[in-house]
Amino acid sequence: MTSPAPQNLPPEQVFDWLDVEAEKRAEAGLVRKLRIRLAQEPELDLAGNDYLGLARDKRVAGAAAAAALRWGAGSTGSRLVTGTTEIHAELEQELARFCGAQAALVFSSGFTANLGAVTALSGADSAIVTDKYIHASLIEGCRLSRSDIAAVAHKAPSAIKHALATRRKPRALVVTDSVFSVDGDIAPLEELAGVCREHGASLLVDDAHGFGVLGEGGRGAVHAAGLAGAPDVVTTITLSKSLGAQGGAVLGPRRVIKHLVDTARSFIFDTALAPSSAAAALAALSALKAEPELATKATEAAGNLAMQLKAAGFRVSLPDAAVISIQAPSPESAVAWAAECADQGVRVGCFRPPSVPDGISRLRLTARADLTEADVDRAVGVITAAAPPGATS
Repeated sequence: MTSPAPQNLPPEQVFDWLDVEAEKRAEAGLVRKLRIRLAQEPELDLAGNDYLGLARDKRVAGAAAAAALRWGAGSTGSRLVTGTTEIHAELEQELARFCGAQAALVFSSGFTANLGAVTALSGADSAIVTDKYIHASLIEGCRLSRSDIAAVAHKAPSAIKHALATRRKPRALVVTDSVFSVDGDIAPLEELAGVCREHGASLLVDDAHGFGVLGEGGRGAVHAAGLAGAPDVVTTITLSKSLGAQGGAVLGPRRVIKHLVDTARSFIFDTALAPSSAAAALAALSALKAEPELATKATEAAGNLAMQLKAAGFRVSLPDAAVISIQAPSPESAVAWAAECADQGVRVGCFRPPSVPDGISRLRLTARADLTEADVDRAVGVITAAAPPGATS
């Protein structure tokens, strides 16, 4: 099939193709809209990722304010120029110590941390084997890596093993989420590590939804699997979920972190995380250390919420961490369902293709450590009352 001949369009028509694409998205029920969040809202929030309820904690917000007054609103440059402050260095030390890693490196976001880790630890001489449900940031890293890519069945160590055994490249990197962001299920990390070691591969785990929620005192899924400090395992985390702040980090062996400083383009050429965000994350980490029960409270609230929704007849995932999903009959019904829940005072997430790799639209709910039994009862009541036909089994 030949490509259409190039067209010399007038300036006012060069973006007409965007209107065609917009119509296609509208017909498929995939139009997205920005929602402005107010500083104070009466709604019960089950859509954000503030798992430990620390985003508004006075210790965390106060640390951010104090750092902004001392260091300024921004970091003024990349980490390798003027963007590394004492706060960044202390945060890296504390993250590594807390998670049991040799070293850590702070990025401006979890997305850039994943981009940097995947691309710097792969290349033209590498094969990357991934779970097909990995986060979009990891997918983008794979696309930029110049590696041979194999995306295999979800949570299938045998498929990972086959891909590693049949690879054509000398090096190999296995990439997975720890807790998958759509259904909240957890990867078999111990098995994956074993498969990697059978075939001389390294393992990269995005622990964005496990850090702060799973493991001893919230040290994460990698720590819970006994892989903290392993010489062949690298972990990425975000500072914007359980720590309620902003930014991301990579944790692992010192030589890996040094390699990232020298080669990770999303670290080298990106403006550093603002000192206020680094200070907020550091204060939140201190709060988690002081209150390790926060992690347990978050998972208990998620389990309670999921069991009540299941009892109400919904097709609901049983959470391994703090993420829950409820299947919706269609993309359009998912949007309408989420909107009706918001109208009734409960904010929930709405995931539709292409955000969900299996094509099933969902409501996505997140539990927090500060959810009360009354909050859970209220959420279940609203979700049930707002449910569209076909939402229950």
